[in-house]
Amino acid sequence: MILLVLLASILIVLVTIYQYDEQTKDYNISRFERKEASTKQDIEIELKRRTTYPVTTDNLAKIFQDRIYDIAYVHKLTISMYDMKGKLLKSSIPYNFDKKEGENLANETIRDLANNSNHKILKSRTQKGVIYQSSFTYINDPRFKRIGILELQIAQDNEEQKDELREFISRLSLVYLLMLILAIVLAYFLSSYITRSIQTISQKINETRLNKRNEKITLNSASSEINSLVAAYNNMIDQLEESAVKLAQSEREQAWREMAKQVAHEIKNPLTPMRLSVQSFDRKFNPKDPNIKEKMSEYSETLIQQIDVMSSIASAFSDFAKMPTQRREKLNVVDVVKHSLDIFTEDYIHYLPLEKELFANLDKTQLIRIVTNLIKNSIQAIKDTDKNPKIEVKVASEGNSVKIMVSDNGKGISDENKELIFEPKFTTKTSGMGLGLSMIKNIIEAYDGTISFTSTKGVGTVFTVILPKT
Repeated sequence: MILLVLLASILIVLVTIYQYDEQTKDYNISRFERKEASTKQDIEIELKRRTTYPVTTDNLAKIFQDRIYDIAYVHKLTISMYDMKGKLLKSSIPYNFDKKEGENLANETIRDLANNSNHKILKSRTQKGVIYQSSFTYINDPRFKRIGILELQIAQDNEEQKDELREFISRLSLVYLLMLILAIVLAYFLSSYITRSIQTISQKINETRLNKRNEKITLNSASSEINSLVAAYNNMIDQLEESAVKLAQSEREQAWREMAKQVAHEIKNPLTPMRLSVQSFDRKFNPKDPNIKEKMSEYSETLIQQIDVMSSIASAFSDFAKMPTQRREKLNVVDVVKHSLDIFTEDYIHYLPLEKELFANLDKTQLIRIVTNLIKNSIQAIKDTDKNPKIEVKVASEGNSVKIMVSDNGKGISDENKELIFEPKFTTKTSGMGLGLSMIKNIIEAYDGTISFTSTKGVGTVFTVILPKT
């Protein structure tokens, strides 16, 4: 709207200037034509009625000796008379030391006048900013014989028109300035009215999440287009909630199916040796065998081992399924990590705390669980390597957080496994269920912490745990 008003004002100013210029030109031409007609009429009257000299070329200067000044004064123009060859005979320009002001006509002008069908030519010239317009026609005697050439010249002074134009432009500018101010005010309120609704819609769209209940948009007053957009958004929210419910239900069902498959698979592993042991015992059982007690003990030990395996499987899945309970207490993290390393007997595990004391509100049992799990993974990563094994554990303070780093020089993690390292059931070991890193990741995220790692194949791995102090 502002741009249209501005463009309209510029175009109108340009058109006005052009129109004034055209009108000035037309006015000057028509005024000159009127003066020319009146002047030629006076000259003809002088030649026909008042002169006592024979009307010839040689007598033109005598006939208009004094009369030429009166005619030029009355009509406010300059009159010059030439013979047929272009020689100046008489001019209304006063004498200067007995010398006539003015020049003879150029041959080009004489030729153009003769070749013109109307026997009239117009010429213009500008001198010192003033436009001089001249007309050239023939002077005829009473018998219409050409006896000379008449030049009428007028100085076009357009200052009055220019002053009028400047005054009109100034008034027009004030009007359009007022219109521009009104347009800016109107555009501001109009855009505020429109953008207020759009900002509300934009804010709601930015707050839209799949995993939470989203609020619908309610507007008290808005245009029909905005209302249509709001209705479409509210309809989308309804569909999104239905899709989220279906998706959550599908994900739960899929998770239970996957968990059931994994539990069944893990339980089948100890059940097979248990079945074989029972069948073997049934075939070979002999109450009279002197070694029956040793065989019963061996059989019982095998079953107990497999039962323990099944119990550990159940405990692992139970720990993974439930969210760790946040029990916070003020701990000296340096001492707790050192205590968690005491259960390891490997001499290549080095503890390098960067501070003597570092207190944080954390769960002692779960902190030990995090550290021991990372140490176990590091030990298993360097078992198959021939290089000198080395595991370093560092504890440091980082702002309002605790930073624990566990590094090893083991076999590292391949690029294809890096994205799967925290996935449940993923493992590169021949034993285990692949729940360790997933479990400690759940623990860390429950405390609003993060766990990350960097690894190079054949060089080693560094796990970094960040936990808030409070």
